[in-house]
Amino acid sequence: MKFQPYPIQFYPILKDRIWGGEKLKTFLHKPITSLITGESWEISTVENDISIVSNGFYSDSSLNELLSVYPKEVLGTDVYEKFGTQFPLLFKFLDAKQDLSIQVHPNDVLAKKRHNTFGKTEMWYVMQADEGSKIIVGFNENSSSEEYLHYLKNKSLTSILKEIPVKVGDVFFLETGTIHAIGAGIVVAEIQQTSDITYRVYDFDRKDANGNERELHIDLALEAINYNTTKSQKHYSKNTNVSNEIVDCPFFTINFIPLDGKYECVKNENHFRVYMCVDGFFELEYNKVILKYKKGDTLLIPAAMESFFMIGKGSLLEIYIS
Repeated sequence: MKFQPYPIQFYPILKDRIWGGEKLKTFLHKPITSLITGESWEISTVENDISIVSNGFYSDSSLNELLSVYPKEVLGTDVYEKFGTQFPLLFKFLDAKQDLSIQVHPNDVLAKKRHNTFGKTEMWYVMQADEGSKIIVGFNENSSSEEYLHYLKNKSLTSILKEIPVKVGDVFFLETGTIHAIGAGIVVAEIQQTSDITYRVYDFDRKDANGNERELHIDLALEAINYNTTKSQKHYSKNTNVSNEIVDCPFFTINFIPLDGKYECVKNENHFRVYMCVDGFFELEYNKVILKYKKGDTLLIPAAMESFFMIGKGSLLEIYIS
């Protein structure tokens, strides 16, 4: 059967976390039922967390099922040539009611060697931030494994890490090896490689509901950490109704579209695109059909779907692999 292209949405995969809260419901209208929901996985092919289509012709099909039958039509010829039937990216919204653990992710080489998976390069877009909220990203000054272990042992690791106050619209590009943590009071949109490998190095000695501390991965992290300073915060243009580049790396390209009126997307069949609505609302017009979206919606535009229009007032992240 011939592939039927249209903007595909998925049921959110909701994750309770010790640091989670309720903003994914109050701020993004996700169907959470607990008081500690930390993550909404919007598009995923991580093992045991495969996204299921929630709309249109392919409703209730899994993303993996679509990729097995229509890999080029969904992924695009260039992406298929590079990744086969694997979906290479993972899209999330995160609500940090409390500080996340201080952690690091391995690069592709280390992740392949240890876990037979991708590394975890990622980007955060700050959608909401309480007054005074901060993130940790990298070291204040170039460090070493010896210095790092000394401060970790003395429970003063944060004193050598860089804390940055955040506001709505701030963007952080976290290359693998960058030690980091999202602070309390922040909601982010996160785009990353398809990987769930995290090395947790410090969790502020907190305990779960059963009185247990979470597992740490101090030894695994030692080889993964980049001990030099990094420039992770990204500054970008915000020209209206055009695609403003934020990040262009081997793993993804991410643009920012401040929508106030009409934006035309002209694309080919070489790659898929994903749009995350991080503020406001918009309509998408394709083949004389108009579809409505709002803040918190995530759309997969399959490669076989070409030119379309978006009309509205809001802010979008546009993601693809070039």
